[in-house]
Amino acid sequence: MSLRVRMALATGLAVALAILVAGVAVYAGVRSQLRGEVDDSLRERAEALVHAPRPRGAGLPPGAPPAGAPPADRARPERFGGPLAYVQVVSPVGDVRRLPFSRGELPVTDEALAVAREGGENLSDLTVDGAHVRVLTTGAPGGGAFQVARSLEEVDSQLDRIAVVLAVVGLAGIALSAALGLLVANTALAPIERFTRRTEELSGDPDPSQRIEDGGGDELARLARSFNATLDALERSVESQRQLVADASHELRTPIASLRANIETLEHADRLPPVEREALRRDVIAELDELTGLVADVVELARGARPGDRHEDDVRLDHVVTAVVERARARAPEVDFDLRAEETVVRGDPARLQRAVSNLLENAVKWSAPGGRVEVNLAGGELSVRDHGPGFEEGDLPHIFERFYRSGAARALPGSGLGLAIVRQAAESHGGSVSAANAPGGGGLVRASFGPASGGG
Repeated sequence: MSLRVRMALATGLAVALAILVAGVAVYAGVRSQLRGEVDDSLRERAEALVHAPRPRGAGLPPGAPPAGAPPADRARPERFGGPLAYVQVVSPVGDVRRLPFSRGELPVTDEALAVAREGGENLSDLTVDGAHVRVLTTGAPGGGAFQVARSLEEVDSQLDRIAVVLAVVGLAGIALSAALGLLVANTALAPIERFTRRTEELSGDPDPSQRIEDGGGDELARLARSFNATLDALERSVESQRQLVADASHELRTPIASLRANIETLEHADRLPPVEREALRRDVIAELDELTGLVADVVELARGARPGDRHEDDVRLDHVVTAVVERARARAPEVDFDLRAEETVVRGDPARLQRAVSNLLENAVKWSAPGGRVEVNLAGGELSVRDHGPGFEEGDLPHIFERFYRSGAARALPGSGLGLAIVRQAAESHGGSVSAANAPGGGGLVRASFGPASGGG
C-alpha cells in the first residue's frame, strides 16, 4: 500500500471518528431535549392533578369514573394521550381508575405500586400494545398515585429521521474527507516523489559530485541538505581513497623496480664476487623491509578511514609514551632521549596511539645526528617531540603532514613519507590535532594531541 493511500485512509479514519463522536453527541443531545420536553409536560400535568380539588378521602380527582368506564363519545383522543396526556389513578392496593377521555390502560408495575404505597416519583418507558410510551408515576395526597403517560412515537420518529440524516451526512463527509486526503497526500508527497526520483537517479549512476536541490526552509529542504552533506563526505572519502591508491602506486614503483633489478642480477649471482653477492643480498632485504613498511603504512591509512573499526578504551598515554621511548632507546642507542611525561588518560585506540607516538620518535631519530638529543614532553594532554637536527624548511612546513610528502633533504633518507600523515590521522580521529615548527635554537618540533585528556600527578 502506497504512502498516499495510507495518508488518505488515515485522514478518512480520523474524520470518520470525529463524525461518529459528533453524531453521537448530537443524537444524544436532541434525544435528551425531546424527552426532557415530554417529561416536563408530564410533570406539569401531574402537578395540576395533585393540586386539583377532590372529595375527602377519595384519593381521586372529582368526576373520576369507576374502573372500566368507557370514555365519552364526544372526545376520542389518541391512545395514551397524543398532545394531551393519558391519566390513570392507582390505589395503594393496585386498583386502577382512568380519567375521562383516556384510551387504553397502563400496566401497574412494581415501581408504580411502590409509589402508590409510599409516595415519591418514578419515570419509565413502557411498551403497551405495541405503543412506546413515557410514564410518570407520582404520589397523590392521601394515598395512591397518579400515572400520567404520553406516547413517544412522535419523538421516536423524529429521532429516526435525525439518525438517518446524521448517517447520510457522516458517510458523505467520510467519502469527501478521503478524497480530499488523497488530494492533499498527492500535493504533499509531490516534492518527496521528486526527491525519491533524484536519489534513484543518483543510485543508478553513482556520481558523488552530483547534488540535490536544497532550496527552502521546510523539512524536505533539510533532508536534501543532509543528503548533500552525506554526498560531500562520500565524495571526499572517494577522492581520498583514489588519491591514496594513486600515491601508493607511485611510491611502490621505486622499491618494486629496484627489487626487480636486484632479483634479475641475482640470476647471475654465480658470476659475482662473494662481497658483491652479500651486498646485493643486503640490498634485497632492505628493499623488502622498505616495501613491507610502505604497505603497512598504506594499510594503516586505509584502516584509519573507517572509525567504526577502532577499539576504544581509556588509555594511559604516559605509559604508552614511556614504553615507546624505551624501545626507541634500544633501537637507536646513539641518540639520547630526554623524557618528561605527566599522568595523562585519553579515550582512544591503544594500538593507533602507540603507532602515532612511535612515528613521531622515528621521525625525530631520523633527523638526529649520532650523539644528538631528542626531547619528549607530555604535559596538558599534548605530546611534543623535539630533535636537534637541521629543522624544517619554511616551504616544507605546510606539507609536513601530507601523505607521501618528502622534502628534498628527506629523499636521501629511508622512509615513505607516510609516518607523520599517520600521526595526523590518529590525532584527528581521536578529536585532537597536530602542528610542526622549528624550535628555538634549532631542530624540529612536532606537537600532537589526542582529544580530551585528564591529567594528574
